[in-house]
Amino acid sequence: MFRGIYDTTIDAKGRTSLPARFREVLFKKQGDGGFYLTKSGPVPLDGGGYSSGLLIFPYKEWTEFVEHFQKSRGFTADQRKSIMRTIIAPAQECSADKLGRFLIPPSFRRDAALERDIQFVGTLDRIEVWSMNEWDKVRAQDMKNFPNGSEAAAELGL
Repeated sequence: MFRGIYDTTIDAKGRTSLPARFREVLFKKQGDGGFYLTKSGPVPLDGGGYSSGLLIFPYKEWTEFVEHFQKSRGFTADQRKSIMRTIIAPAQECSADKLGRFLIPPSFRRDAALERDIQFVGTLDRIEVWSMNEWDKVRAQDMKNFPNGSEAAAELGL
């Protein structure tokens, strides 16, 4: 499981390094440091607009995600096309070396607004990658969307 939020940097050529904790989990799951890198779905922001980052899936989780998507029936035809074009089609197989270093392609850096300071965010079965600026926007939106007082949150003890 991927948990935690880690600050790091990306250089001008798109090289970065997975945090040690994520690297341990990934190598334990994969053995070879391989994963799929793709764009995330858009996060709607108050006042219009959206933010987006990147997603890192270990091979097994990527395969399960795609299989689940192919079997799902809760989307309209347009929504299915949007998910296919936004998340599935751009996915690239990547690998990190033993130090966790890997290259983020230019189109991914541009779409996720990745410049120098970035964050890796563990979300159980995958890792999110955000520019610091976009992460701040998404976190502010998360505070507004948090299910305070909901029955579901109470069941979790929140």
